[in-house]
Amino acid sequence: MATRPHWKGYLKLSLVTCRVSMTPATSESEKVRFHTLNKDTGNRVVSQYIDSVTGKPVKEDDEAKGYARGENDYVILTDDDLDAVALDTVKTIDIEKFVPFDSIEWIYLEKPHYLIPDDTVGNEAFAVIREAMKGEKVVGVSKLVMGRRERAIILEPRDEGIVVWSLRFGDEVRPEENYFDEIDDDADPDLIPMVQKLIKKKMARWSPDMVSDPIQESLLKLIARKKKTAGPKKGVKGKNAKQEPASNVIDIMDALRKSVSKEMKSRKLN
Repeated sequence: MATRPHWKGYLKLSLVTCRVSMTPATSESEKVRFHTLNKDTGNRVVSQYIDSVTGKPVKEDDEAKGYARGENDYVILTDDDLDAVALDTVKTIDIEKFVPFDSIEWIYLEKPHYLIPDDTVGNEAFAVIREAMKGEKVVGVSKLVMGRRERAIILEPRDEGIVVWSLRFGDEVRPEENYFDEIDDDADPDLIPMVQKLIKKKMARWSPDMVSDPIQESLLKLIARKKKTAGPKKGVKGKNAKQEPASNVIDIMDALRKSVSKEMKSRKLN
């Protein structure tokens, strides 16, 4: 089932424009996540912002962004201030150039998103742009605001849709020669054929099962066992409420470490 789009706007190439929506192509929503608890009471711990000088909690309506211009001296920016300087790329992907996909080094590719038409009227314009890029074997280069930062992106035609890749900035990429140049490039020519035989024996078709998470699977099994052996624990209300013994609070992280350790020992024995 398709998830709700995270972004809606327009795809533009010269005079050709259509409405589109974009959704991240990857997700971590299936990962097990923990709440932080008070181990003595079993109650959830609530985080909040505290004024560094007065020591008092700050209400959400009173929070603002600040840019440091000196020690303990900040320029305050409100949401209205930030919206006022929003770029056109907040709502429009305007394709500026086209380049061969293989001319972009893999290390610059950051995060993929699925781009699809947002209404039936724009289907034809979307399809024309997509098929034209396929025919020329190129990807489009553009910019888009993500998280209040303008990022360079490329648009790769894929099947019936378009994959939008956000790109890392140049200063975020470390040159590989800084690390690889000191490696000895001599390889024993007699050993290479032997290793190639090993490679052929281990050849297989790619499957998503190759990147499954054994720790995640062990964690889910552990939680399932804990659900069977421990009844639900109600949080303690109020400052003067009677506290339950700490032993009733399940330390899942400690149990997980033991479970993983046991699993690793089992693998070594096998």
